Amino acid sequence: MKIKPKHTFIESLPADPLLENYRRQVNAACYSYVKPRQTSAPKIIHVSHDMANALGLSTKDTRSSDFANLFTGNTVLQQTRPYAMCYGGHQFGQWAGQLGDGRAINLFEVAHQNKQWTLQLKGAGATPYSRSADGLAVLRSSIREYLCSEAMHHLGVPTTRALSLALTGDKVLRDMLYDGNSAYEKGAIVTRVAPSFLRFGSYEIFAARQDHKTLKTLVDFTINRHFSFLGSPSKSTYAKFFAEVAKRTLNMIVHWQRIGFVHGVMNTDNMSILGLTIDYGPYGWLEGFDFGWTPNTTDSQHKRYRYGNQPNIGLWNLYQLANALYPLIEAVEPLEAVLEQYKVDFESKSLEMMRLKLGLEKQMESDVELVQNLEEILQSTETDMTLFFRNLSLYKKGDYLNGLTVIKDAFYKPHEVAEHIAQSWRGWFKAYDVRLEKEVHSDQERQLQMNTVNPKYVLRNYMAQLAIDDANKGDYELIDELFQMLKQPYDEQPQYEKWFAKRPDWARHKVGCSMLSCSS
Repeated sequence: MKIKPKHTFIESLPADPLLENYRRQVNAACYSYVKPRQTSAPKIIHVSHDMANALGLSTKDTRSSDFANLFTGNTVLQQTRPYAMCYGGHQFGQWAGQLGDGRAINLFEVAHQNKQWTLQLKGAGATPYSRSADGLAVLRSSIREYLCSEAMHHLGVPTTRALSLALTGDKVLRDMLYDGNSAYEKGAIVTRVAPSFLRFGSYEIFAARQDHKTLKTLVDFTINRHFSFLGSPSKSTYAKFFAEVAKRTLNMIVHWQRIGFVHGVMNTDNMSILGLTIDYGPYGWLEGFDFGWTPNTTDSQHKRYRYGNQPNIGLWNLYQLANALYPLIEAVEPLEAVLEQYKVDFESKSLEMMRLKLGLEKQMESDVELVQNLEEILQSTETDMTLFFRNLSLYKKGDYLNGLTVIKDAFYKPHEVAEHIAQSWRGWFKAYDVRLEKEVHSDQERQLQMNTVNPKYVLRNYMAQLAIDDANKGDYELIDELFQMLKQPYDEQPQYEKWFAKRPDWARHKVGCSMLSCSS
């Protein structure tokens, strides 16, 4: 593991080093030096050894007190200086001005096996960008981010990752439901890892301030570091850069749709320039298939960030990035071409994704109608998305009259599947059967293929909440059980069969098991 130094465009340091973390507006700089807050009793409660290995760390390393002190902010390595990044963003469609790393502190960069990683602490104290917040994190939200980021990696979804989950030994005051009932909770820190934590808002902030010099410096750095295959920075390269970001963003969102993941808060400051899933706040997986569902209590009325709207929000966010890059390109046409291509590509890639989920290899025009009819029926009664697609792989050609039997375990209230809905299902299975006859794969081959894109295990919110409840009592075994299971989400794993089930009734309205707040 080789520690890499930081770069230029640092904020001019405050005259008094003790004021490094002082809240302020930061101009003409991409980041500010900060000091992590000292923790009273740091304790590592889980480590992703896959991520540790990718960084060149051994199991022995991760069990040392040095590791615990380093990744809770108590120790700063020599010749490194922690820093927080400056960025703005559109939140729920409105420009919010300067935001920045309010509770994230970048420690250093690591180079290992021709890959470069930035290591970041989430919950290590206030920064210049914390506004009125304390920059800390609680155990429940830290468990959710730690488990989910690694789970998404193993699902094949582009994502930031996690190295470790730690307790700080300190108490943090939080109003979980935003109802005026604040309470002290266990403080925690997640060590996050990514090639870069740059966001759309990293560029928007300088365009909004008409600071085109710093904007160009940051874009040139981004291209040279992460998109060097596009060529040296120039107006034409900036357009290619935007096209590549759009491509990666769409790829990420199609993956979200494939597995039924809802991010919950797709503000532009939560959109990675590398097309990585970033900032695991009020996320969730679809239980009942519903295009209108969002896990975010803050968004429960307008549902801007609902499951079915994620592709449109991705496009809207790209429009904002296009506006930010325009001062460097000074031409509308190349930007508009990219945005139009996004729309075209979404239609084709979404259809191809659904073909894979249905076990269809050939491309036929009738597939559009087959998919649309399926989505309509799935929404006609509460049907668990994960169970439905996984069990659909068990369907045998020619057995369309028994199709409902194959998927019956996916219905939350099977007794409420009215006859007209059952008839619709039988009609769909007949059409599906006709379509399968045009494929050359055997039932077994199709099942194997479908099981590579339709996971058996996902991190349902109630599962994470059970792990949180245990962890608050000092029991971390369920964290590890879920972590190990989610490393192989497409495998049968009979030992974890109990987790291949619908959300239990007790969890339907329980806090933390369905919708979540931004502090969750």
